[in-house]
Amino acid sequence: MSALKLYANDLILFAHVIDAGSFTRASELTGLPKSTLSRRLSELEDELGERLMQRSTRRLVLTDFGESILEHARRLTDETEAAAALAQHRQVTPYGTLRVSLPPEFRELSIVQVVSEFTRRYPNVRLELDLSPRRVDLIAERFDVAVRAASQLPDDNALVARRITTQYNYLYANPAYLKRTGTPQTPSDLLEHCGLALVTSGGEQQQWRLTNGKEHWEGLPVNVLSANSLGLQQELAAQGLGIVALSERFAQPLMDSGRLQRVLPGWSLPQTVIWCVTPGRRLLPQRTLAFIELLREFLAE
Repeated sequence: MSALKLYANDLILFAHVIDAGSFTRASELTGLPKSTLSRRLSELEDELGERLMQRSTRRLVLTDFGESILEHARRLTDETEAAAALAQHRQVTPYGTLRVSLPPEFRELSIVQVVSEFTRRYPNVRLELDLSPRRVDLIAERFDVAVRAASQLPDDNALVARRITTQYNYLYANPAYLKRTGTPQTPSDLLEHCGLALVTSGGEQQQWRLTNGKEHWEGLPVNVLSANSLGLQQELAAQGLGIVALSERFAQPLMDSGRLQRVLPGWSLPQTVIWCVTPGRRLLPQRTLAFIELLREFLAE
């Protein structure tokens, strides 16, 4: 005996017709033509092998078999409405688990404040953070969003990159350090100083590429203290151990407190763009959109 080919939508339409009391009213409620409703219920009866209801010009009368099927049809209707309500709620209220990949410097410079505010606003979202210099595979490792810092990102048809903010980078040092060692007047003077260099994910020291109009200079001091932690380098500079390259955003609080000042004010380093990278372009969960918006808001302040 072959299995019946039942379609849940036809059973749900059956429940709608019975609850509406007529094909005319059911047509108004569902937006489907009466002829379509009648045809699909006739096909459902053919598949089931029995009549579900007796039709007359004035009313619909359920058969005993139709009474039994109606119970199942109403359960399907209830489950469908519950699923729709859940989806609508999730579209409005961030909910579920959010997996985020971040560069390690966010741990020391920003992420505590971002996470604190995010959990306060969205208590129904559970954050899972991965702070690592490696470039994660968002799709294979099932990350919802990756925060990346780069002037530009490689093309990838499976990913979408949203520009969050642009950081402006300069050289800074503690005033006491400059008083002790002398203030550089030209980029070549940097060679006589201690440089606090950042180590890239590839293990190389990140060179300082300075620009002043059409003038360019690239290099590092001979005496270099390198680390893969931007937060550590920032604090070492504030303690007077050397010159560091920082974004204006992260240096500003230390400048306000007098612990750092600009070095070679006319010269700047390449700008850094902060990106939020997500898999795909459509149907992002509200939790992902909420995190991106909060990060944009935080970095814009």
